[in-house]
Amino acid sequence: QVQLVESGGGLVQPGGSLRLSCAASGSIFSVGAMAWYRQTPGKQRELVADSTSGGRLNLAESVKGRFTISRDNAKKLVYLQMNSLKPEDTAVYFCNAEIWTRYGGPRETHWGRGTQVTVSS
Repeated sequence: QVQLVESGGGLVQPGGSLRLSCAASGSIFSVGAMAWYRQTPGKQRELVADSTSGGRLNLAESVKGRFTISRDNAKKLVYLQMNSLKPEDTAVYFCNAEIWTRYGGPRETHWGRGTQVTVSS
């Protein structure tokens, strides 16, 4: 069984910083792309940043210059460093990963349960 567990969310003032972490654990053969999404009530989940296993990074336009995604492949971790936070960044942030549980097996998409980020004075 595979689990993705996020941590690092919380309440921060505008202009502040937070670092989110996501750890993948369980029966994992390999990990492909890892990503961060966010969602606010009544809106669709949106992609914030993603990282392929080969190191290609992608950031949403709304967070470029403020957020950075990085990963530790050996530890199956992905991070989201969020700087210069704005009230509109308030959302539940979800970790997402492509995972193979066995050699030659199907690619599976897994999600974490989410961590709340609130940007408010």
